[in-house]
Amino acid sequence: MKRYPLGLLAFFACAALCAQTRDTVRFAYMADLHYPSDPGSIRSCVSHINAQDSLDFVIIGGDLTDFGTDEEIAEVKQILDGFTLPYYVVAGNHDAKWSESGCNTFRKVFGYEHFEFEAGGWRFLGCNSGPDMRMAPALLPQESMEWLRALEPGRKSIFVNHYPQDTSVLNYFDVTRELKRAGVRFCIGGHWHVNRALNYDGIPAVLGRSSLPSGNVPGYNIFRLAGDTVSISEVRVYGDSSYVRFPAWYCAELDEVEDKTSYDADGIAENYPWLRYEVNARYPQVREVWKRRDVSNVVAGFARSGGVAYYTTASGCLRAVSLKDGREKWSRSFPGKIFSTPAVDGKTVVFGCTDGNVYAVSASGGRLKWSYKASKSVLASPVILDGKVFVGSSDGVFRALSLKDGSLIWEFRGVEGFVECRPYVDETQVVFGTWANRLYSLDTRTGELQWVWRCAKPSRMYSPAATYPVKAAGRIFVAVPDRRVYAIDAATGEQLFYVRGGREAVGLSGDGSTVYAKTMDHHSYAFAADVPLSSVDESGELPRECLKWYVENGTGYEISPTQILEKDGTVYFPTDKGNLFALSASDGHLQWIHKISLALINPMDIWTDRDGSTCILVSTMDGVITLLKI
Repeated sequence: MKRYPLGLLAFFACAALCAQTRDTVRFAYMADLHYPSDPGSIRSCVSHINAQDSLDFVIIGGDLTDFGTDEEIAEVKQILDGFTLPYYVVAGNHDAKWSESGCNTFRKVFGYEHFEFEAGGWRFLGCNSGPDMRMAPALLPQESMEWLRALEPGRKSIFVNHYPQDTSVLNYFDVTRELKRAGVRFCIGGHWHVNRALNYDGIPAVLGRSSLPSGNVPGYNIFRLAGDTVSISEVRVYGDSSYVRFPAWYCAELDEVEDKTSYDADGIAENYPWLRYEVNARYPQVREVWKRRDVSNVVAGFARSGGVAYYTTASGCLRAVSLKDGREKWSRSFPGKIFSTPAVDGKTVVFGCTDGNVYAVSASGGRLKWSYKASKSVLASPVILDGKVFVGSSDGVFRALSLKDGSLIWEFRGVEGFVECRPYVDETQVVFGTWANRLYSLDTRTGELQWVWRCAKPSRMYSPAATYPVKAAGRIFVAVPDRRVYAIDAATGEQLFYVRGGREAVGLSGDGSTVYAKTMDHHSYAFAADVPLSSVDESGELPRECLKWYVENGTGYEISPTQILEKDGTVYFPTDKGNLFALSASDGHLQWIHKISLALINPMDIWTDRDGSTCILVSTMDGVITLLKI
């Protein structure tokens, strides 16, 4: 008897199954191109796929680019247009998180954010994964969820998304429930850069390798669907003409999938690994005055004035709701996605939009007062001071505009990288970070450059761009993704020291005496804003023994960039999974936890009510808005 390797036996068995049906579909699958990391490898895969004579189409499973810039998206599209076959794409986290256009360019260049088509008796479905513009675990946007819910049920389907649809995605159980309802029998993803077989609560799935060189060899996968049987083979491309196609590494019968998952009263799956809503019963001192859910993702904070709260949505709306009961008073739509937290002054609300405009509308009804056109998206949040609107954009310009009519007061045109944060502004300086590893300080009156600080690590992933800078004791404090909080001389831009632990969230006590931060591994800490430089060691680090306190906070792995706030002796630590933690400002001990939703908490607004209670206005990325009282 001949002896075959196990891989060949699997291949022969799979081929026999596939030969039993005439309805055969073959397609190539690429993922994680990360352009411009290795354009030559992408072109080699495109050329090799074009040379195949039996493929029907191509699917690209996300992370087409490394940083989501307009240039990267346009250039990778030009390479992919070299396919002689139809091709379909979904965006990955690298295309969405660092997008200078706020994800508009991907949609404009490729023409869609989800796809649906038929081939060989199968319905192919694909959508983007998020998170859009904010550092957080993956989250299928509300818009994508609405699309899934509207799909015709019970159709034999295959679903494509960049992320594995397990606990890597915050609303994974909502996704898999809709997939089962729609008739999805198989999922295809990327993100891990390796070929891997998985299972999502009963739905068989695979992740495909990156098309970048793995072991110095670029490549892709070929899927063969014969009736209800799928087989997958890897192809490694050695130059223009040499390649190796391996035996099938995956083969399965794709049967109908029933939803056998158990859900609790809040609709959460039994295998949900984070805090459940039951935690709220343990801390009855936190009361939800009202709670509502938007039909869109909400990726920004609030402006508040005269009993009304204003917030923006990723679908391009500005909404006004009553602080009394949360009812919507009015809503206005705009031509682009909005990731900008609005600012309000008197009768005017101001915000930026990804259509490239800064808008000012009436606070009473949303009537347009003026708009200012930038040459690229305005993702950043404005600050209003002394009748001026200070706001950054993606076009290399930071501006001061007149609140009255939107006229330009001054502009600084030397900005490298795009701006997404809210600046720190006072009478002497405007401080903001960008996704080019830079923190700028400009003169508030003239816009002239005062100084530029750069993170020591060269990668733009370590930029001080998402952090909201704070100022105290003549120092600027920022949290940077290199997992440090930096103290910078506000007058000169000189780096004074750093504290180990952090990512993009930092906060300041109400009296400006204390800086608060958190690590990515369930710890929070505090240190004096005016800590003597003599406490700093020779490497420039403020040692842990010089902190006011350093405590385990119970958040688990946590990467929320949302600003930390302190009010009346309590420090509020928002998280990326919808859990709000309240710690004592004096020693860091836990006071309470409240679960709001499943997703990232956006910038909050906290104030003291007339009755002396503390009010917390908070929203989450998946569209939940609530007013809490303590």
